[in-house]
Formats: sequence, structure tokens, C-alpha cells
Amino acid sequence: MTIKIPKKIINKIVEHGKKDFPIEACGYLIGNGDTVTDIIYMTNIDKSNEHFTFDPKEQFKALKYAREKGEKLLAVYHSHPNSPARMSNEDIRLANDTSMKYLIYSVVDDKINCFIVDKDKNVEKIEIVVL
Repeated sequence: MTIKIPKKIINKIVEHGKKDFPIEACGYLIGNGDTVTDIIYMTNIDKSNEHFTFDPKEQFKALKYAREKGEKLLAVYHSHPNSPARMSNEDIRLANDTSMKYLIYSVVDDKINCFIVDKDKNVEKIEIVVL
């Protein structure tokens, strides 16, 4: 399994992670199939460097925006300001949508990884194809 992301969107994720440092940046990637076409920045209402929570009103707007474009929410992304680009125990616990991909950008390591999580909370790293 892969996720295809344009380089300009990868750059925006990196910029967002660095801009929101030292708190976790977060957002959605939208598109169709396995190809990302756009990024939606979200507010981390927790303002934490260890976890994030989306603003529910922004979540609704993001879903509406994707649907209006004929696209889907493909991935949740967030940054890890001071830890590797891996799923933390909390990330795994909160990953309840098995259709969603979970992308993590490590600010400290300057690396991005993407994962899927099944219903039994098994985590699998998937390939990111940069377009």
C-alpha cells in the first residue's frame, strides 16, 4: 500500500510543523484513491507538544470542503515536535478510522512516515510516493 503526495504538499506539512513548534501541528490530506490533492490545516485546540485534538467545527468544514470538491479525507497528519515519526501509543489508541492513513512529521528528525492502523490496533508503515 502507498500514499501519493505532491512535493508541494509535503513541503506544506513540514512548514506547518515548524511554524506550530513547539506544539503539534495537525490537519487533513484530501484526494481520491491513494493520491493526495490538497491539504487542510487544522487547529490543535489542545495546544500540546504531546497530542492534538481537532476543533470539531473545523472538522465539519474540512469534510464539507472535501465533499464539495468530489474528494475524500484520505489522511490525518500531525507533527511530533520532539520525537520520531512513528505512531505513539496515544496515536494508536486514538486511530479509530481504519480507512484513514496517519502521516507523522518529526520536526526534530525532519522525517515523514505514514501508517495504517487496523481494527485490532496493528500498525503498518506504508510507502509515501512523492509526486
